Amino acid sequence: MPTRTFHLHLVSDSSGETVSAIARACLVQLPDVHTEQHLWWLVRTRGQAMRVIEGVREQPGVILCTVVDPEIRSLLEQGCREADVPFIPVLDPVMQTLGAYLQVEMGRQPGRQHLPDADYFRRIDAMHFAIELDDGQGMDRLGDADVIIMGVSRTSKTPTCMYLANRGLKAANVPMVPGIGIPPEVLACPRPLKVALTRDPRSLADIRRTRLRVMNDAANAEYADLERVREEVQEARRMFTRHGWPVIDVTRRSIEETAATIVQLHRNRQAKLTGGGS
Repeated sequence: MPTRTFHLHLVSDSSGETVSAIARACLVQLPDVHTEQHLWWLVRTRGQAMRVIEGVREQPGVILCTVVDPEIRSLLEQGCREADVPFIPVLDPVMQTLGAYLQVEMGRQPGRQHLPDADYFRRIDAMHFAIELDDGQGMDRLGDADVIIMGVSRTSKTPTCMYLANRGLKAANVPMVPGIGIPPEVLACPRPLKVALTRDPRSLADIRRTRLRVMNDAANAEYADLERVREEVQEARRMFTRHGWPVIDVTRRSIEETAATIVQLHRNRQAKLTGGGS
């Protein structure tokens, strides 16, 4: 069956983050369809809306829209009707349902979700924290962490910490060095959630070989030796199990899936600590 192709116009009055995320979530369910995406960000004036309509006429396709200004929305919708192409205002069902349920009038301010607020500054602070406590740095500040991520080299600790920071969690990254054991600073911190990451030894050895090749570092071939990697992974896992810490196998998980699991573990732990859990 030949691959189908269609044009997808993503229209936003802000950064396009929301409509792009919605599009990604939908398109992964269409593996046999190729999409030509056209990105229209910061569409806030009549002139900008008219340029979108011209682009849609030149390359007709589906329009996903998160524009909230009624006048600009109406102009885009009318242009799509005249071009006989689908116009999907993806926020409408959620906003209408919330407004009806709460019996309030929903705001129509473009980009309001990106305005700096307490949550925004909390995420920025968490980003700085993840950078400063990456790869075993700043061990004297581990007690300030929400989560301590541990694991042997190349188990995606750093990107996981950065993703957690974007969710507002202060995450510290502590590497497990063969033959060294758990750093005493980790054991001395009862407050942070401790989570271990692991990976299939064969997969891990392949990743390490690639890294050595990229760095042109043939002298450290033992770092990617399969038997050595297998022993390293087993040693770390025994230590994690001994302390009763949750272990997440990241071999077939995306960074987002790993982070989502950690966020849930953290929420469950917080609920128990505050008496909200069973």
